[in-house]
Amino acid sequence: MKCVIVDDEPLAHQVLEHYIAQTPGLQHAASFRNAFDAFEYLGKNNIDLLFLDIEMPLVNGINFLKALPNPPKTIFTTAYKQYAYEGFELDAVDYLLKPFAYERFVKAIQKAKTDAEPAPESSASTLTIKDKQGLLVLKQQEIMYVEGCRDYVKIITAQQTHIIYHTLKGILEKLNPEIFVQSHRSYIVNKAFINRIVQDNIILQNQSFIPVGQLYKKGLLQQING
Repeated sequence: MKCVIVDDEPLAHQVLEHYIAQTPGLQHAASFRNAFDAFEYLGKNNIDLLFLDIEMPLVNGINFLKALPNPPKTIFTTAYKQYAYEGFELDAVDYLLKPFAYERFVKAIQKAKTDAEPAPESSASTLTIKDKQGLLVLKQQEIMYVEGCRDYVKIITAQQTHIIYHTLKGILEKLNPEIFVQSHRSYIVNKAFINRIVQDNIILQNQSFIPVGQLYKKGLLQQING
């Protein structure tokens, strides 16, 4: 994957170039200190992955990405967590909060590689359940998390929330275990949307907080690390 770095901080360039160099499958194509030079380069070259800072002089990373006619897969790298939701809305692969370790960088790269390989539509990639209107078919990769509420569940995607009369256990049996993990007796989470785990809470990429139950914590960490 050909990578481009756009960041106004020299130290950020050093870190990312070092991480890219030691990661198989990545190739450092170019680095830029401002959005204007990067815009011209991206218009003339095919790039697979963009590492993009947000707080930059003149044009910030959010507006820069919106201006690109055919943006490559993008990983935001920033010291400002308040932009996470906007990054998610722009379909960013991941959102790395500075300073980030190499292990966190590798997880972001794995997401980018997974996104680059379209998965075939199958029963393992969709969730089909009955609701009041008939059958509801959802792509499992688009489900952020599922919340159990007594005799019904909430299925939350980036676009909307579906309320279904079903048990959380029944939903869990239908979900792909390689994608989802149960973090609490009332919550099932899509691992791809997990940004970080802080004490007894999961923080998703859109800044939603999901509780972690003590009975589920060990299994959760094993699945994440695995």
